[in-house]
Amino acid sequence: MGSPKIPLLALVGPTAAGKSALALEVARRLGNEIISADSAQVYRGLDIGTAKPSAAEQRLIRHHLIDLVDPDEDYSVADYQRDARPLIARQWHQGRLPFIVGGTGLYLQAVTADYAFGSRGKDEALRRRLNAEAAAAGPEVLHRRLQRLDPAAAAKIHPNDRRRIIRALEVYTLEGRPISQQVERTEKRESPYQLLTFGLTRPRPLLYRAIEERTEEMLARGMLDEVRGLLERGYPRHSPGLQILGYRQLAAYLDGETTLAEAAAAIKQETRRLAKRQLTWFRRDREIIWLERPAEGSLAGPAEIIVGAVKEIFGYTENKIG
Repeated sequence: MGSPKIPLLALVGPTAAGKSALALEVARRLGNEIISADSAQVYRGLDIGTAKPSAAEQRLIRHHLIDLVDPDEDYSVADYQRDARPLIARQWHQGRLPFIVGGTGLYLQAVTADYAFGSRGKDEALRRRLNAEAAAAGPEVLHRRLQRLDPAAAAKIHPNDRRRIIRALEVYTLEGRPISQQVERTEKRESPYQLLTFGLTRPRPLLYRAIEERTEEMLARGMLDEVRGLLERGYPRHSPGLQILGYRQLAAYLDGETTLAEAAAAIKQETRRLAKRQLTWFRRDREIIWLERPAEGSLAGPAEIIVGAVKEIFGYTENKIG
């Protein structure tokens, strides 16, 4: 008999669905802390454009796994797994139900499916060489190389996704086998968690309207100045953090490659595409319990459903904050 599995509550869904607000309400009722599963919020200095929780929200509910690295540093899925798993165990042993929230499905899956990552870690010199090659010739050159070495991985990575392409090439170089084989090894491993996952969404027209409104709000709050400040501090445009959606488009505007109106329109369009990809990813998981955000009013109803399920399945009682 192995050790009992740690209960783990998760809340996922597309961007702009309202996960953060619902997570705060659930955490307030249960006395949880929040473990972020957001690949953009790991970067320091990227606050407005990543919808990072405000200082007031972080004072109300402690958030983990945000502000981990500078914009010019890489942070991989393997890094996330390494950081998240001991944190989840520590939360449970301290008497809290671990609560993971975010829209980066690969982060959550790497933890809950116990992804089998390689043992060789990183090679910063190799990453610098590949980044320089991508900057000089374009990421498509690296993607074509990956197609030859690991067709299965290349088929799942966009030709412009420099970070993931470089990571896949790095794994092949260091481990001597394709990164896609990690998936095959993962399928043979059992999850260490008793997982309860909820997904939050809203009707597509309302979701897209929320994306439009949130983009305008971010620009009004000073996202352009945030991007300008990062560039003035010396972070190159090809830095991982400045490849994040929104930051990439505004950096192009600041370099005179587009107008501000065009950059804003591109952000909205790419965010809609991101939301669609997120929904496609999460809909594949038949274990997710889907909740629809009310068109108007509070999130009390979805929060009550989540809290009720936690009490029934895990036997975990409410410990309200505030």
